Amino acid sequence: MSATTAAAPPRSTISLHKLGVFCGLAAAVWLGSAEAPTKLVSAGFSPFLLSMGMVMGAFVARWTLPTMLKGTEFLYHDLRERPHLIVWALVGGMLWAVANTLTIFGIRSVGLAIAFPLWNTNSLVGLFWGWLFFKELRGSRAKDWLKVIGGAAAIVVGAAVLVIATVQQNAGATGKTGIGILAVLGAGVLWGTMYIPYRKAYLSGMNPLSFVTIFTFGELGTVFTLGCFFYGGVGPLAAELQRARPMLFWPFLGGFCWVIGDLFQQYAAKYVGIGRGIPLSNTNQLLGLAWGALVFGEFSGLSTGGRLTILLGSIIMIAGAISISMAAPPASELENWRAASQRECDRYGLNQEEVTAIVDGDDPATEQKRTRRWWEWLIVASACGIFIWLAAGTRVQPIAVNLPWMIALIAGALVTLGLCGTLLWRRTRFS
Repeated sequence: MSATTAAAPPRSTISLHKLGVFCGLAAAVWLGSAEAPTKLVSAGFSPFLLSMGMVMGAFVARWTLPTMLKGTEFLYHDLRERPHLIVWALVGGMLWAVANTLTIFGIRSVGLAIAFPLWNTNSLVGLFWGWLFFKELRGSRAKDWLKVIGGAAAIVVGAAVLVIATVQQNAGATGKTGIGILAVLGAGVLWGTMYIPYRKAYLSGMNPLSFVTIFTFGELGTVFTLGCFFYGGVGPLAAELQRARPMLFWPFLGGFCWVIGDLFQQYAAKYVGIGRGIPLSNTNQLLGLAWGALVFGEFSGLSTGGRLTILLGSIIMIAGAISISMAAPPASELENWRAASQRECDRYGLNQEEVTAIVDGDDPATEQKRTRRWWEWLIVASACGIFIWLAAGTRVQPIAVNLPWMIALIAGALVTLGLCGTLLWRRTRFS
């Protein structure tokens, strides 16, 4: 019941910077689409239930996708070589779970189209941590610093414009809107901080596919704990999940799609740094606006001035993100990256030569032929079975959607997955 993986074709010669940019754009498409099911919060479903559904979908995806792409033998070897990162992965998962729950509270108050740009202020948080802990931007040229500082300023200005537009359009519900804004901004802080464990793992030579398999235990455990606290125990939480059974398929699917975007985002962060990779993937607000405005009709009740204000704020933030992401690291900055990697190797007794090759996308372990185990097919079959089981009990929810636009956005996401996934495979073998 086993099979051996086929020999891989020759590697592509695309630069790691270009590959990181493409991964960031693909991440934006999938991260933006993955949040669409959270719109169910407007139908009266609890943010905790939606977050639980998304995390369950993410848990399944963070085991199924790495198993399909690399196999359990590769994952086990990677984790065994770097056991110190297991704790960091759990911490990252915990941060993700809390942030995801906060975003759903925010969406309930201010809507999907506005919540997206606000929580994308995590760009600033990630930029700061990348500079402070991992020597990103140090040794960079003055024009690159200007791009980054200008981009950061644009993100802050864009966020301020969106906050003003939100308050103006929600007159009479300022308290509720204010709480929603704070929840979304809090999620941005946590998501920006979450990339510290990720970047630490990459500089130590761990594969993102290995890291997320442990990461998911942190997020599942945290959201389960939050749910038990909110509902008063395991029994009440289980009862709420049972009552929400007709809609659980959608947040479960959203969590699965989130992991696809998250993996692209992590490869972007690995190859262009978190200070550049996060802002680039944060163009997912375009997809948030598209789903909110085109599919769910969130702009239908806004005045022309309100729509223009929201679009202006989003455009300013996107321009800032692009400015940051296009500041390619020069050789002098890359030397500082390598120094940060050397620090990790010295601290944990890692092989510097091997780690350098992995960081450069040339992990020798990815070229080895590996045997597919029977339990890997069982993992994939189990994931398919869960999807079928959830889909069988799903009912149509009372949310109006524009079907042609929804089909168009889904098709675009699938095309992006195929194109960027192929580039990533040909250049790095998912290293």
